[in-house]
Amino acid sequence: MADRYLSFTGTAPGRFLTRRLGLPQPASLKRFSPERPALQGDRLLLTAGKSDLDLAATGLGLTDSSEHPVAVLLDATGVRDVETLAEVHAALHPVVRSVAQSGRIVVLGAPLDPADHHQAAAQQALEGFTRSLGKEIGRGRTVNLVRLTDAPAAASTLGFLLSPKSAYVSGQVVEVGPQDVIVPADPERPLAGRTALVTGAARGIGEAVAETLARDGARVVVLDVPQAEQDARRVADRLGGTALALDITADDAGARIAAALPDGLDVLVHNAGITRDRRLVNMPAERWSSVLDVNLASVLRTTDALLAGGTLREGGRIVATASIAGLAGNAGQTNYGASKAGVVGLVRSLAPRALAEHGVTVNAVAPGFIETKMTAAIPLFIREAGRRMNSLAQGGLPADVAETTAWLAHPASGAVNGQVVRVCGQSLLGA
Repeated sequence: MADRYLSFTGTAPGRFLTRRLGLPQPASLKRFSPERPALQGDRLLLTAGKSDLDLAATGLGLTDSSEHPVAVLLDATGVRDVETLAEVHAALHPVVRSVAQSGRIVVLGAPLDPADHHQAAAQQALEGFTRSLGKEIGRGRTVNLVRLTDAPAAASTLGFLLSPKSAYVSGQVVEVGPQDVIVPADPERPLAGRTALVTGAARGIGEAVAETLARDGARVVVLDVPQAEQDARRVADRLGGTALALDITADDAGARIAAALPDGLDVLVHNAGITRDRRLVNMPAERWSSVLDVNLASVLRTTDALLAGGTLREGGRIVATASIAGLAGNAGQTNYGASKAGVVGLVRSLAPRALAEHGVTVNAVAPGFIETKMTAAIPLFIREAGRRMNSLAQGGLPADVAETTAWLAHPASGAVNGQVVRVCGQSLLGA
């Protein structure tokens, strides 16, 4: 459904009226397209504290001066105390106003040192700084924090956050480890030669994820329930992939997926999910169990089966779907919130073991208000509140979730593990 308020605020009368009334003024976001694959303009590099990072190795094309940058990368890994925090203000204060509309600010921080509470305090301060700046900067601009120790390992993450693919990702903290990086032979098709399976991919967000992974070169398996087989085949045929009609809650779902993929699997995207909303006092057991079975139990069972059986190959990626409802809670969704919070627990526990034992990373996306047929059916005033209650003052698109999933699935993203990345325009709900 079209966002008429967003369209109205893009007109001269709309800008005048919303300014006078103090109403949200969302900016039209610059998203990825084949015609405009990058944000056009300078990428300005600033530094706070003394840094040892070799950012030249990332190939980001950074410059040390620009009057109107489209992106700013602030290296604050050397900030170790309150005194050097002042350099963060000194670096960004003069340039924030000049960052282009739909521009990017990415702050680089260091892991917190458990042996140095002054360094830990200063580095934790960057998180509050980043999230606060994201909420005030406006004009469709985003602000994120990346904690890292090795610049080349973070190249795919920085490339994503500085690109139009991250248009609806703001106020996030991403931790990047020192893992070795696999550089794909074709940067335009980084998933070439890889197989990706997306559950719940016959429509909506799942379909957008399948499209994006196929664009990046993957052979896509479109999995959905037997009732949606016709739609799944339509999507698979369009993408040059294959359809798999399967109830993901079946006890043998993992075995049947493995049988359908005798050559193995490289990317597993757990997207399938349902809602059965009702306040707890009015919620029958069936509504509780059906949501927990689809959204959480099936994810656990199939992940365990595909890892144990070796179907997921070394270098593989698991991307699950959480939700801001699982992070912040939502009235009438105790079942859904529990299931999505469970996905977060799965990611945090399994990620280090899956990487150590199988060479597979485990991460999750947590969508906020995304414009789909489901959200279009929400009553008008609730829908408008959902759209405006984030720093970008608008709903996201299925493509925003898909682009974030594709970054986590990228062969060069092996240093990103155990992360839950919100795709919510920096929702005012939760952290």
